[in-house]
Amino acid sequence: MKVGFIGTGNMTSAIVKGIVASGKMPKENLYLSNRTPEKRDRLASETGATVCSSNEELVSTVDVVILAIKPNLFSTVLPELAPLLIEHNPVVVSIAAGISLSQMHSMIGQDSAMRIIRVMPNLNSQISEGMAAVCGNDHATAEEIDFIVSVFESIGEAIVMKEEDFSVFSAIAGCSPAFTFLFVDALSRAAVKYGIPKEMATKIAAQAVLGSGKMLKESDQTPWNLIDQVSSPGGTTIEGVLALEENGFMTSVVKAVDAVVEKDRNMNKE
Repeated sequence: MKVGFIGTGNMTSAIVKGIVASGKMPKENLYLSNRTPEKRDRLASETGATVCSSNEELVSTVDVVILAIKPNLFSTVLPELAPLLIEHNPVVVSIAAGISLSQMHSMIGQDSAMRIIRVMPNLNSQISEGMAAVCGNDHATAEEIDFIVSVFESIGEAIVMKEEDFSVFSAIAGCSPAFTFLFVDALSRAAVKYGIPKEMATKIAAQAVLGSGKMLKESDQTPWNLIDQVSSPGGTTIEGVLALEENGFMTSVVKAVDAVVEKDRNMNKE
């Protein structure tokens, strides 16, 4: 399989480097196109990927086209490439937020039978600890969807989900890194209150959150069971947990997810 990337920003860089590091594909089977040649050439030099002089050359060469461009460019780029996409029939993959499978199909041509797959990765993909949701249209085969899942597993985890659930995924995976950063910052600022330098406090809090996530992921325990393990009777942890609940910690998190889902669904209607 030859996989091409239109756009060579941070996410493409993470994906290409992850694929090369994993050894899942020969590096020469990865193709790059970008409107800024310097960025394209720099990534090709770092990874050994193959350079394409234009989007048209890339579409004509590869089996899979990954669109790693800003959402506002889709309405221009896809119609321009539509004749070549229909002629060469590669699998089309988007990693753009807010562009649905049906919208992409319409931009290419309503009568086309293009195999289109939508992927929503998150920020942590840049350090190969990402979480991605994958969904294909009716023309995409199970094998093609599985291949794309394997591509994104080179930079973390990937799961197949219904497109209608992407708004919820966006909240709990796409936006939650920002929520987590806010939580870490709050912990570190609380430590500053008690005399610990901010840089040291942030390092402590970040490692605690990292380890907690890894422990939960590798454990067969529920989050509440692990909370109980940390909370000794009459101890300090349960005092803090109760203070969080008294101030609406869980309710605030749920409301944050509600806000993201509502905003995302409203944007998709526009």
